[in-house]
Amino acid sequence: MSGLPLIIVFVIAIVVMILAISKFKIHPFLSIMGISLVLGLVAGIPLIKQTGADGAVRLGIADVIGEGFSGTFKSIGIVIILGALIGSILEVTGAAFKLADVVVKIVGPKHPILAIELMGWIVSIPVFCDSGFVILNPIRKAMVRRTGTSSVAMTVALSAGLYASHVFIPPTPGPIAAANTLYEGVGQPVNLLLVMGLGALVSIPALIGAFLYAKYIGKKVKSADETTNEEEVQKTYEELKAAYGKIPNGFLSFAPIVVPILLMAVGSIASMAKWTGFAYTLFTFLGTPIIALTVGTLFGVILMVDTKMMSKFYEVTNETLKVTGPILFVTAAGGVLGKVIAESGMVGYITQNVTILQAIGIFFPFLLSAILKTAQGSSTVALTTTAGIMAPLMGVMGLDTPVLVALTVMSIAAGAMTVSHANDSYFWVVTNFGELTPEQGYKTQTMVTLIEGLCSMVGVVTLWLIFK
Repeated sequence: MSGLPLIIVFVIAIVVMILAISKFKIHPFLSIMGISLVLGLVAGIPLIKQTGADGAVRLGIADVIGEGFSGTFKSIGIVIILGALIGSILEVTGAAFKLADVVVKIVGPKHPILAIELMGWIVSIPVFCDSGFVILNPIRKAMVRRTGTSSVAMTVALSAGLYASHVFIPPTPGPIAAANTLYEGVGQPVNLLLVMGLGALVSIPALIGAFLYAKYIGKKVKSADETTNEEEVQKTYEELKAAYGKIPNGFLSFAPIVVPILLMAVGSIASMAKWTGFAYTLFTFLGTPIIALTVGTLFGVILMVDTKMMSKFYEVTNETLKVTGPILFVTAAGGVLGKVIAESGMVGYITQNVTILQAIGIFFPFLLSAILKTAQGSSTVALTTTAGIMAPLMGVMGLDTPVLVALTVMSIAAGAMTVSHANDSYFWVVTNFGELTPEQGYKTQTMVTLIEGLCSMVGVVTLWLIFK
């Protein structure tokens, strides 16, 4: 099968995949793998490897699935595990609290909504947004008590800050996986530093939009904790800090995040400046994402020694592997879908009829990701699946320069936050810990994620118009 019928089958396959995940509650890994297999067979990928009369080799469906799966695992698996491990270490040692404490001191107690939003934004770079909200929620409550600020405004701002860096800025797994898939699709090395830089830049409009909405909705909605007895005893900010015991210093708290970023930056500089000799070899080596994050993990180990928590290191590592396992498998399944698309002949047909896609441009991955996110709930699944679909199309759509590939990651990420509602675990974390009803959750969490996605796309489109 080829041409327009294949495109129609592909659309049907994506709809079936979404229904399988969202309605029939089939695990995303099985849904994506199953759809990839069926799509490959319908598209005419041979059952076994074949050699044509012209000597051209066509991979069998099993080979395509194997290469798509192993290729993704090989290039991105260690990076995802190390990034998640750094986040877990920051969480258990109290370093995440220290990061938050530094933000409060910099921003000042007179701007609690901005402080809690930036606090969430920084903490969620290495820490999953669900965990980040649980970690920082006691701080949010203490700041509400101390400043008299709307609890709802603080909940919305914290949720939005966490969510922005979660979808836009590595080393969280979603943007790492999407970047790896897309750069591999255009045959280029992953420029993780560029993705991080653009992620931070694109998240600014999202943070601004969320900040303004948090101030607005805080005047319209009251949470349960704002209607309870005012004399109810709550821990003060200082008591929460004391509960952690020994809080690590600022350097050790920031080092697991900042040092890998600096190493990747120096590695990029060494490459762009065309250094030679030992300096080039050393800094290029240290700037490789796997090595940079390994160094960050070593600083995390130093952090655990400093806080006398090395006895928990095995447990922390084990729990991290349990958490990252499903993410790795879903990411690899997305790689399989991308490989099937690349082998199906669909790209060739689209190349001949590319006008529509080129007209849509950077909006196409956003729309596709937003549909997947809204339908099945997981931002990581939306990121990885959309990246797998987009990878074979990057050259066709004229999105194959390093900057445009990174911007495509940003477009997918913006869609992957649009929107969080009842099928998203983060929606329930925010509403339950923020003491909101589901109806209030739609007015707060769902609306603020819609605003974040649209505001960030303004930034993405602006940069796309400049660099295309």
